[in-house]
Amino acid sequence: MTWGSYSAYLGIAVLLVLAPGPDTLVFLRNALSGGSRGGLIAAGGILTGNLLQGSLAAFGLGVLVASSRPLFETLRWAGVAYLVFLAVQALRGAWRGDHAGIAELVEKRRGQGLRRFREGFLSNVTNPKVLIMYLSVLPQFLVPGVTTTADALVLAYTVGLLGAVYLLALVGVVHRVRGWLSRRRVRRGIDALTGSALLGFGAALAVE
Repeated sequence: MTWGSYSAYLGIAVLLVLAPGPDTLVFLRNALSGGSRGGLIAAGGILTGNLLQGSLAAFGLGVLVASSRPLFETLRWAGVAYLVFLAVQALRGAWRGDHAGIAELVEKRRGQGLRRFREGFLSNVTNPKVLIMYLSVLPQFLVPGVTTTADALVLAYTVGLLGAVYLLALVGVVHRVRGWLSRRRVRRGIDALTGSALLGFGAALAVE
């Protein structure tokens, strides 16, 4: 793998990371309800899921998942169910409107780190689009007989690490506007928007 090919791949990876998806919504929801700590924990779960799927693709195991229709369909419908579950949670929060201030929420939910990590991890690993992304992009930069497994892992992990950097930047943005975000009307609006978007992603995944 040359620096020229890696630079071209890096440009594509940046575009993929910036494209909004379920991971971004799950991260933002946790960052809003759990403060910077909640966002960082959710980002850690998303990064772990990304690295896992990237590893599967780099070692060639992702092809087995994608080519097995029963396995792929199971993964797809698990993703749909999980997105709908998260959407219902968000919409219920918007309907009830029982949002405390950000500081109170952070204090109340300090023991929910595992749940936040799990939400981030599951939102990524149950999304077959992530695996398909790796399987469709990586082969374009792999040369049979020349590219090593280490090169494939570098390419795969680049996407995950760039995504983590992007989410870290979002943590800073959320922290700066936490006062405005703590308003009850704003929180209800964000939950309603997040729930609707997650339902949309779930519906799109179901019909594809």
